[in-house]
Amino acid sequence: MIIDVIEDINYRKLMEAQIQDIIDYLLVHNEEFSITANIKGISFNPVIPKIIADNFSKFTMFSLSNYTYSTIEIGEDTISFEAGFGEENFGSTVTIPFYAVFQLVINDSILFVNPTATVEKYFLKEKAATEEKDQASRSRNAFSMNPKNKELLD
Repeated sequence: MIIDVIEDINYRKLMEAQIQDIIDYLLVHNEEFSITANIKGISFNPVIPKIIADNFSKFTMFSLSNYTYSTIEIGEDTISFEAGFGEENFGSTVTIPFYAVFQLVINDSILFVNPTATVEKYFLKEKAATEEKDQASRSRNAFSMNPKNKELLD
């Protein structure tokens, strides 16, 4: 069954590697493109105002061209870029893990489709792991604020 394939973690890893390879190829060839991604996996820094975020659909398309294209950074398992949102052009850095990329598009033509971006369980686990990591970081930072504790961390 297809569910058995797209829910297999090894298949997800295969898709992530393909997405990274295709994005690397597009960047080397200076090709502007769009990404449609599952909004549940995306983070914004600073956080997008609720009035703007409420207008995003489950799968939202981001056009990477001009200034936004020039800000693309590839991480170990993510792509990030700066973009403006809403009438005010609210600026935020968008970070998309490769597993959340649903489509790569060039000039309204679909170049690549990742069916694992539709698997809900990936987003529940990843969100919980990210929140746990963030909480650990906040706790460590709070602990290190006390000068008496700082030497324990070094």
